[in-house]
Amino acid sequence: MSVWEVVAILIAGVGAGAINAVVGSGTLITFPTLVAFGFAPVTATMTNAVGLVAGGVSGTWGYRRELRGQWPRLRWQIPASFVGALIGSWLLLHLPEKAFETIVPVLLVLALALVIFQPRIQRWTASRMASAPVDDNNDTVLSPTRLALVTGATLLVGVYGGYFTAAQGILLMGAMGVLVSDNLQRLNAAKNLLSLIVNVVAAVTYTIVAFDRINWAAAGLIAIGSLLGGVIGAKYGRKLSPSALRGVIVLVGLIGLWRLLV
Repeated sequence: MSVWEVVAILIAGVGAGAINAVVGSGTLITFPTLVAFGFAPVTATMTNAVGLVAGGVSGTWGYRRELRGQWPRLRWQIPASFVGALIGSWLLLHLPEKAFETIVPVLLVLALALVIFQPRIQRWTASRMASAPVDDNNDTVLSPTRLALVTGATLLVGVYGGYFTAAQGILLMGAMGVLVSDNLQRLNAAKNLLSLIVNVVAAVTYTIVAFDRINWAAAGLIAIGSLLGGVIGAKYGRKLSPSALRGVIVLVGLIGLWRLLV
């Protein structure tokens, strides 16, 4: 890699780590950056998943206080994310690379659309929020039906995330916002944890099965950048302009989409 590529990938990692902690679509910074520098889409996906684990750790740690009281739901969602990530990773490794190259532009357009419409999703989610019922330990309570639905939705998002990680956080926030009565910051903390689990499972799977297909230099740069970005996002992310963040994500995503299609 040239010096320019090293600097660009490192900066993309910082941006992705910060955005993942706050919004959940940081892959739309790093994945198109790797593709723009000539990485094959499958290699870019694997490298990106490995590199973003560090940022997921720092972002989740930064929101650890908001995780309190969510265990009754997370004890079901965590296994769902784990199993979903295994399925998604298996699909990436076993489906023909040509199929991935065909599907990725569609998924990228879907992810960009979710970013663009995220304010509406958040407003709709917020309009459904109410004071959540709690038990004696101040843990939120869900009916069996809602718990089953949110667990199933988490499984499906895990499959998506294991296959193509971009915007899985937005999908999680949308699903939980509809089904769970809780405030957005607490849901964002759960999103960070569940997305981290998906990325860890995917990264470990790719490392074991496809070690030689990962660009470890790029993964290391993304890891360093995203670790710092996750800390920044967790601490200062709420103060950043959401419109500016979305603008950067959409711009970089469109560049990556163009690079995939030409």
